[in-house]
Amino acid sequence: MSEMTLIGAVTDALNYEMAKDDRVVLLGEDIAKNGGVFRATDGLVDRFGADRVLDTPLAESGIIGTAVGMALYGLRPIPEIQFMDFIYPAFDQIVNEAAKFRYRSGGQYTCPMVIRTPYGGGIRGGHYHSQSTEAFFCHTPGMKVVIPSTPADTKGLLLAAIRDPDPVLFMEPKRIYRTIKGEVPDGEHIVPLGKARTAREGGDLSIFAWGSMVSISEKAADLAKAKGIDCEIIDLRTLVPLDEEAILASVRKTGRAVIVHEACKTGGFGGEIAAIIAEKAIDSLEGPIVRVAGFDTPFPYTLENIYMPGADRVLRAVEKVVGYDQF
Repeated sequence: MSEMTLIGAVTDALNYEMAKDDRVVLLGEDIAKNGGVFRATDGLVDRFGADRVLDTPLAESGIIGTAVGMALYGLRPIPEIQFMDFIYPAFDQIVNEAAKFRYRSGGQYTCPMVIRTPYGGGIRGGHYHSQSTEAFFCHTPGMKVVIPSTPADTKGLLLAAIRDPDPVLFMEPKRIYRTIKGEVPDGEHIVPLGKARTAREGGDLSIFAWGSMVSISEKAADLAKAKGIDCEIIDLRTLVPLDEEAILASVRKTGRAVIVHEACKTGGFGGEIAAIIAEKAIDSLEGPIVRVAGFDTPFPYTLENIYMPGADRVLRAVEKVVGYDQF
């Protein structure tokens, strides 16, 4: 075991899998000589060479289109989109090409590639460097969407994603790149896609979160505990495939649900979780399903701490749901 930051776990996973599998190729803007804007690929070009760690032009559609071709011809490309906010020029390549190849070829071709991208706020990057638009891609059949919250899960989920036969969007919460540290297994470490993690056991209310909102939810749970409210926290880890079994088991246990994400509320993935609970576990509910999310505005530069859910907002939601039966 080694203590790592979340960004260190990304580098460790890439280093490990590139040494194990020479089909793994990295490509993206400034990822070779500079090691990427967040230094996730620092040192990899020196070890594996410029044929496997490729600097590209500033053209996201070209980066993803090239990676699609690589995947179809037997490689395991890992393109990096520097910020999720820059992914939209490549939207057509992701949604209409990468995600559809298994279907359009009748299973003759798969498209094994991992699109890595930092996402979310917390770095005062404003509306061009802070978006959380995972819901766009969760709405795309054929794409898997993975969002870790701990260093150990970052390594384990990234290795699982690289070995998956289909395209995966691997979203890295840059807000906690270097602020969260943890023990990470050395060498081989796989966390299966589609399995949620119980970050905290509790009996009064279930909080569902992913990415940097898991640690926010943990802080809120500490505040709630001081008021006699015992929160369970489920870290979804992968949104597609989604661990419905874990969601429903937790709600049936606690009878209450709060969903936390930093994307804006309208059309956010939290609505899908709420729908699943309402459709399949409504008879277990003792209060309303409440979402705590970003506001329906462009991401602000100066007010990001107000825009992004904090422990205080999560706590208010917890108290609202727990107190519902008192009225």
